[in-house]
Amino acid sequence: MAKKTKISTKIKVLGALLMFLVAAIVSTTIFLNNQTSKDALVVNIVGKQRMLTQKMAKNIFYIHYTGSKDFYELNSAVDEFIEGLSTLQHGDKSRGISGVPTLKISNQLFEVKKLWEKYYEDIQNFKILSTNPKSAVSDTELNAIVLHIYKTNPILLENVDKLVTFYTNNSEDKINNIKITQYVFLFIFVLILIYSLLQLRLIESHVDSFMNYYKKLISGGDISNLEPMHFEDENEEEIVEVSQTINCFIEKINSAMAYSDEASKKLENLTEEFDSIIDAMGESSLNSNEFYDSEDMMIESSEELINATRKLQKLKSELEKLTLACRPNIN
Repeated sequence: MAKKTKISTKIKVLGALLMFLVAAIVSTTIFLNNQTSKDALVVNIVGKQRMLTQKMAKNIFYIHYTGSKDFYELNSAVDEFIEGLSTLQHGDKSRGISGVPTLKISNQLFEVKKLWEKYYEDIQNFKILSTNPKSAVSDTELNAIVLHIYKTNPILLENVDKLVTFYTNNSEDKINNIKITQYVFLFIFVLILIYSLLQLRLIESHVDSFMNYYKKLISGGDISNLEPMHFEDENEEEIVEVSQTINCFIEKINSAMAYSDEASKKLENLTEEFDSIIDAMGESSLNSNEFYDSEDMMIESSEELINATRKLQKLKSELEKLTLACRPNIN
């Protein structure tokens, strides 16, 4: 036999599931917004690295061809590039930025760092030679460094651009995965909501059936003609419990009425016998044998009357025990 479930248990379980899914959807939405904000910050840092690469090359060419000794913008761009590279590699807890998220990004970041070390060395040499007194040798070395920077800058820029693409794709993939999770939670939420409505409709139909049966029961008709209530074993425990109680009530009433019918028939028979005795005693031609026969009939009728009285008492006892005898039998 299938185990029956209480209505209250069904409602609690469905309510808990719905609350869990709502909390999950809200949590993933908050996480998505937070993750989007962090990823946007990281992508912004990587994009700025690309801009700083161009800015450093621009300042080097400007200083070289104008003879300027102002390295402020160049130094500022170099320091900012180094700080950004360190943030991408090791993260920044103060801003909620974690370290390298994937192996692919880690390999590309390593490639950028390797190119940057050579690029940074050229920048430092350029600054030293630019501040030294000019000579034929220093000009040749300076031109060679500037030419090398000119050639390596596009390579560094290309690799930084790849890094931007990898970070952007990684951010989009995470956002898509979170959105898919949200859609799954939403789909499950809709399914459970539909299932909840169906369960509530089923419970409502069971309650309606019970109420209709109850109205029929108290309408004043012949209760012995009512059929017992039947519900499936997998129905709600409360509904099955009520149906068993009412069926027990009907069974006890029918049993009591059977006793009552039998007692009524006995009383009718006794009445007929007494009538016949009275008629017989009223005849003047009764002989002694007939008198004794009548006496025997009266004694027998008295015994029948006593038995009928006992059955009526038993009927009363059955009715008194009726409300106590019906107890639910739920397994």
